[in-house]
Amino acid sequence: MTDSLIIPCAHCASLNRIPADRLHDAPRCGRCKAEALPNTPFELQQNQFANQIKGDLPLLVDVWASWCGPCRSFAPTFAQAATQLQGRCRLAKLDSEASPQLSSQLGIRSIPSLILFKQGKEVARQSGAMPLPQLVAWLQQHGV
Repeated sequence: MTDSLIIPCAHCASLNRIPADRLHDAPRCGRCKAEALPNTPFELQQNQFANQIKGDLPLLVDVWASWCGPCRSFAPTFAQAATQLQGRCRLAKLDSEASPQLSSQLGIRSIPSLILFKQGKEVARQSGAMPLPQLVAWLQQHGV
């Protein structure tokens, strides 16, 4: 029998039990039937935050704003990382202007900011954009 992981759905934040050996098979959410682990970053919503940071796969959050040039230039790198890290880490984007309360709750002082969560707890934070190899190396330093 294979180990299973608890994974929040990227769309509805429902917690799903997914066999570890099926993470790369585009698993579907048991509740909303959407792809639970997309290979693109998903939009993090205030009302789903508590569930999204739960689970067995780390969650990397990119806090950004539409008026921020470095945020916009970092977006393609973050999307590439989502494809490369699928099944090892989930990637989400938090629009600081659309969710000012959550941004404040997270203590965001500059953007872009990256926050890494593991099993409901913040384990690392990095301000500023970085190239893909540096981003992957930073995640590896933190066990991803």
